[in-house]
Amino acid sequence: MIDRFFPYKRAAEAPYQSFAWMAASLIAVLYAIPMTGLFLSSFGIPGSPGVSAYTDMLASSAVRNVIWITFKVSIVTTVISVVIGYIIALAIIHSKGGAKSFLLALVIIPFWLSALVRALAWLILLRNNGLVNETLLSLGLVSEPLKLARNQLGVLIAMVHFCVPFAVFPILGAINALDSRHLMAAKSLGATQFHAWKDVHFPLTLPSVISASFLVFVLCLGFFVTPAIIGGGRVVMVSEYVSLSVLVTLRWTAAAALSVAILLATICFMGLVGRLVGFRRLMEGD
Repeated sequence: MIDRFFPYKRAAEAPYQSFAWMAASLIAVLYAIPMTGLFLSSFGIPGSPGVSAYTDMLASSAVRNVIWITFKVSIVTTVISVVIGYIIALAIIHSKGGAKSFLLALVIIPFWLSALVRALAWLILLRNNGLVNETLLSLGLVSEPLKLARNQLGVLIAMVHFCVPFAVFPILGAINALDSRHLMAAKSLGATQFHAWKDVHFPLTLPSVISASFLVFVLCLGFFVTPAIIGGGRVVMVSEYVSLSVLVTLRWTAAAALSVAILLATICFMGLVGRLVGFRRLMEGD
């Protein structure tokens, strides 16, 4: 209706929309070409076309175990990261002055470090003769080193550290956009701080929580460096398994099939979440 009465608005936006469509088309083409090659490779094309790679993948207990570990670690990491991210976002919102800047800096600084550096740092901290175990032993809190690395616990710790900042900012933006009068109205009607948060604050930020969860979960599915270094070959996730299939065992068709399967699972998951929440709210987080 507005565009009918203000045609100049559409004319002014037309050049920018054209640039946006050009960029989107370029990205789609550049993304579609390798993905098409990957999809064809999963069916043995070129070569001997067939679905043997998919049937072997379904029949392999090793592949099923890798997929199970990937989804289990990703789900646990997502839940912990979003909970911690929500708490940090609340702390930032309710902080003032220097404390707020300090908390924001703590969230932003990890972005300046590569995943490799962070993974190696966590390995130094968590290994048997690492800083954490040495400190616990020197204080007499434990009698022998705790197994914090080369297992799923160490991988979870390192992945949560990596993912928390990605959970903080969508939630922080949603909380910052809330109208404080809603909480004031709830409190004026006799609601406690907890009930005001539970009945008013959290439902209004729930779309951003779901968006943050989706973002973190998709990131976790593609983790390679952190599980490979912290897990030490004992916690093999999909990305590491695909890398081994390509570089070590030279099973390119199997690697392509597994990659396509994970991609389709991610798309289906995104479709399910978008169906429940709404794609617009999922993308915008409000």
